[in-house]
Amino acid sequence: MGAAALALLCAIAIVFAAGFVLDWISIVLIGAPIVEAAGIAPLWFAVLFIVAIQTSYPTPPMAPSIFYLRSIAPADLTYGHMFRGVMPFVAMQLVTLGLVALFPSLATWLPKLLLG
Repeated sequence: MGAAALALLCAIAIVFAAGFVLDWISIVLIGAPIVEAAGIAPLWFAVLFIVAIQTSYPTPPMAPSIFYLRSIAPADLTYGHMFRGVMPFVAMQLVTLGLVALFPSLATWLPKLLLG
């Protein structure tokens, strides 16, 4: 694994972990200098960033989206039901994150097509 790949992996891990407790704006302010210093393509990283954030929000231990859902859910629906319900979504998001990380053109082909 090269230095750029290791930097990317660390940056995504930081974004994912920070998504448990911070909002996305705070995470952007933390993660942007890492991306710039590592020389990672900003558009590609932005897509990876969004997928990682989207994956971390319903994921334990904090799971802010689960807490929002709990406020409107019926009383007989438990946190356990909700966490088990989001696990297939989390698994699909992790597969998506892996595919976009391995094949950057998945994230960049449409903007290149539209913007030339």
